[in-house]
Amino acid sequence: SPVSSPPDVLVKRSPKRSQTIRQAQRIRALVADLFLLPYLVFLLLFGLLPGIFALILSFSSFGNGTPDYFAAGLHNFVHVFTDFRFGPALINISQFLIISVPFGIVGVVALALLLHMRMGWFSNLMRTIYFLPGAVAGPTSVLIALFVFDPQVSPFRGLLSALGYQQVVDVIQPAHLPVLFTLLGFFAGAGGWIAILYGGLNGISNEILDAARVDGASAWQTALYIKLPAIQRYVVYLFIITFAGNIQLFTEPQLIGASFSYLGIATISPTWSPNQLGYFFAFNDGNFGAAAVMSLLMVAVGLAGAILVIRLTG
Repeated sequence: SPVSSPPDVLVKRSPKRSQTIRQAQRIRALVADLFLLPYLVFLLLFGLLPGIFALILSFSSFGNGTPDYFAAGLHNFVHVFTDFRFGPALINISQFLIISVPFGIVGVVALALLLHMRMGWFSNLMRTIYFLPGAVAGPTSVLIALFVFDPQVSPFRGLLSALGYQQVVDVIQPAHLPVLFTLLGFFAGAGGWIAILYGGLNGISNEILDAARVDGASAWQTALYIKLPAIQRYVVYLFIITFAGNIQLFTEPQLIGASFSYLGIATISPTWSPNQLGYFFAFNDGNFGAAAVMSLLMVAVGLAGAILVIRLTG
């Protein structure tokens, strides 16, 4: 006779077991909160509170170096937006973003995918080489860049001479600055992001990669149609951080401009970027209210860019 299927058994969870599960969930949540707590403390002390203070300063006037809170109204905002240096600074940073953000994202993703295609000692060596410039502080990398950009002493002087550049002032011209700052920022910071994306690529299941090889996918097809979609969240995060960081460009134009000003050569304006303009408002004009407006503007643009990217990409 046919074997009948066993009757369904309704398993009821005992109250004691339910209480144990709830306690375990509370403990896991508490552990997560403890790990998150240090970040929240630093975010409050060095992120939210300075942001609130900058918002207060943006409505304040500075007569004798001391703030008169909420006495300026919207005067600081009008002063910044009508300043003759505000428009050129926005144009400069826009040109830099148009070049640096796509170049940085495409370059980092491409290098990470290439390294992951040929895993082994050579890949490990190149990841280390790419990462080393990131261990150098920003000001130091700018000084190294001045050496590299000088056709008289640069290891690339043959290429620079072929392009018609004989002296460093020929290279560091206003029209060249977005490209130069892009190259400097990429080689100084790409290594860390390559390591992050490479780690994400290592998290892809080997079964999926083996299945792609069995189906006849080439290395490039695997990279484009399997690996790249698998790390798209990392790429979106890279876009947000790159955009927010590049819009705050300060160190490179400030130090290079100061170096040339010391030699009596004016090739970079001290208000080339919005961040420099805010610095100029604060420490040259003594107008900390206008400087606060500039800082709030950069925060607003960075947040708007992040929200837009998140909404577009889900």
